[in-house]
Amino acid sequence: MSDSQRAFTLETREDGIAVIHIDVPGESMNTLKASFADEVSKVLAQLEREKDLQGVVVISDKPGSFVAGADISMIDDCETAADTESLARQGQAMFDRIEQLKVPVVAAIDGACLGGGLELAMACHYRVCTDSDKTVIGLPEVQLGLLPGSGGTQRLPRLIGIQKALPLILTGKQLRPKQAKKLGIVDDVVPASILLEAAVEQALAGKARVRKAKLSTVEKALEKTSFGRGIIFKKAREQAQAKAKGNYPALDKIIDTIAFGADHGFQEGLAYEAKQFGALAMTPESKQLRNIFFATTAMKKETGAGDTQPAKVHRVGVLGGGLMGGGIAYVTAVKAGIPARIKDIAEQGIVHAMRYSYDLLNKKVKRKHMPRAELEKTMLRLSGTLDYSGFERVDMVIEAVFEDLELKQKMVADIEAAAKPETIFATNTSSLPITQIAAKAERPENVIGLHYFSPVDKMPLAEIITHEKTSDATIATTVALAKRQGKTPIVVKDGAGFYVNRILAPYMNEAARLVLGGEPIEVVDKALVKFGFPVGPMKLMDEVGIDVASKVAPIMANELGDRFRAPDAFSKLLDDGRKGKKNKKGFYDYQGKKPGKVVDSSVYQLLGVQPQAQLTGAEIAQRTVFLMLNEAVYCLAEGIIRSPRDGDIGAIFGIGFPPFRGGPFRYMDSLGCAEVVGQLRAYSKQHGDRYEPAPLLVEMANAGKKFYPED
Repeated sequence: MSDSQRAFTLETREDGIAVIHIDVPGESMNTLKASFADEVSKVLAQLEREKDLQGVVVISDKPGSFVAGADISMIDDCETAADTESLARQGQAMFDRIEQLKVPVVAAIDGACLGGGLELAMACHYRVCTDSDKTVIGLPEVQLGLLPGSGGTQRLPRLIGIQKALPLILTGKQLRPKQAKKLGIVDDVVPASILLEAAVEQALAGKARVRKAKLSTVEKALEKTSFGRGIIFKKAREQAQAKAKGNYPALDKIIDTIAFGADHGFQEGLAYEAKQFGALAMTPESKQLRNIFFATTAMKKETGAGDTQPAKVHRVGVLGGGLMGGGIAYVTAVKAGIPARIKDIAEQGIVHAMRYSYDLLNKKVKRKHMPRAELEKTMLRLSGTLDYSGFERVDMVIEAVFEDLELKQKMVADIEAAAKPETIFATNTSSLPITQIAAKAERPENVIGLHYFSPVDKMPLAEIITHEKTSDATIATTVALAKRQGKTPIVVKDGAGFYVNRILAPYMNEAARLVLGGEPIEVVDKALVKFGFPVGPMKLMDEVGIDVASKVAPIMANELGDRFRAPDAFSKLLDDGRKGKKNKKGFYDYQGKKPGKVVDSSVYQLLGVQPQAQLTGAEIAQRTVFLMLNEAVYCLAEGIIRSPRDGDIGAIFGIGFPPFRGGPFRYMDSLGCAEVVGQLRAYSKQHGDRYEPAPLLVEMANAGKKFYPED
């Protein structure tokens, strides 16, 4: 095998330093594969034979990518827990050999050092990283329902202490260079231009020894005694399950594994780690989380319009300086790095939009995640105007004005007059059909929907909504911009509620019916949080705005029929001035000692309800979620979404459908379409026609089909 075909090559320098170069052929990022074992073994054998060796440096030849982790597809190729355990043991053995080298080994880190990459780095005696924005350090395996399987659960606590290591492994948090140095994970942070030089210097000056955490007296009392560790692990379990509600088995396994290593020693800890890694890899939760990873990875390579390539977007115009407009300007200027020009009818709107970005950036400065000079440089990408000056140079305009059809049509006409003929007009509507917004356009092929979710800077999904005349070039360019803004975009067809709001509406309506039927608000919400949603439906209504929900409901009912009809009693909430969190008056009490945590009991009197829990949490979850599942199938049948994969990603990233269940379509596959149809029919007899199963779902149940037949 030639050097160009190898992922690991060895260079011996005159100063006695050997440099292991990592460069996986044909890949933009380095990932570790089982097939590299022989290569690494040969490199290590050569190093073990060297007599004049002074030290070793491990470095990547790919700028901005040290090692981004292990190749996850290796796990999917394993058929049993024993196969996966063997994979973990192989990685452990390789890293053990690195740690046992008789000369200092230094990891020179630039870019992503995650998962197996950090496990490799921790097997080295020292770690030097660059101060680059691309350098991130962490063990994110928990996000795939796994634990670090190549020594991570044992080496990180040994390096920085149990109390500091636990939250990092349990959350998968990624650290910036300065944070990693402060915690003691890396020894030095240097500019990229001198990374190799600094690593060589460390190798020549250091010793081949395993570094252990420097603990304070209090930390020693806790971490070095069985009683103290018991306190740490009990607290960690409580905190982890407060959010997870027992839905993520990896959390307990991580704590068990770290505890086992602390009690039984490093080598026994490694053996236990490999066994638990194998067991977790076979859990349905990990399988579904890995499916999401593969789906989002595949989507990154797609344009959304087949072979059509996106045009370059150099400047963006934003219409409207409200909360959404401010958020859109932020992700454009900060995440995409593209100048954004904000147009509003009032100076105050522009000031608010600019302030939105400034406040978010200033938080980063205060936390020392960003130098003030970077804040100032980024703010220069934002500008404002009360007219359309400067819009003749923008490549795309994103409109975020009020939900008023005539106003939005006027915006289209204004942009067609003020901007270039090829400028794309993207509307951030949440309810109005794109076809109607584009109805009077001179260039309807340039009009598209770009639906963000609030808050824009945090929510990961963007719906790209096409109408019949939208061109492929417009689709591809809009998808590419959304990705640059840090979004995961799905392309959906025009229709009331598009996809995400359409599947959300029946779920929310049913939760409201349960409350009107006497189920306490907090019982309904807790049932859905236990099911796996980040917040319950009634709390979500407060967050979104009861007034917003009330405006969207009639539009969807008129377009899609009676199964979208919202309960009439909720007009009483608006008559009482209850809009939710925005005006501190909704289902929850925002005035008391625990704002937003306790139900406002006066809402029951307003609705004429005597609250009394009658249904189990499981029944509440099924009653509400099954309507969402059914509507997702309607959307697939009507071509609103292009595939079950897009439907699953949209639900998970758009409304927080439980990731460990894989999304609506994978969840239905796990239950069986026949089971879903049977339950819907039973509910239909009991509660009404809104539960009547979608024809496609019935068809699939009768044929014994799955939405993912390859599984």
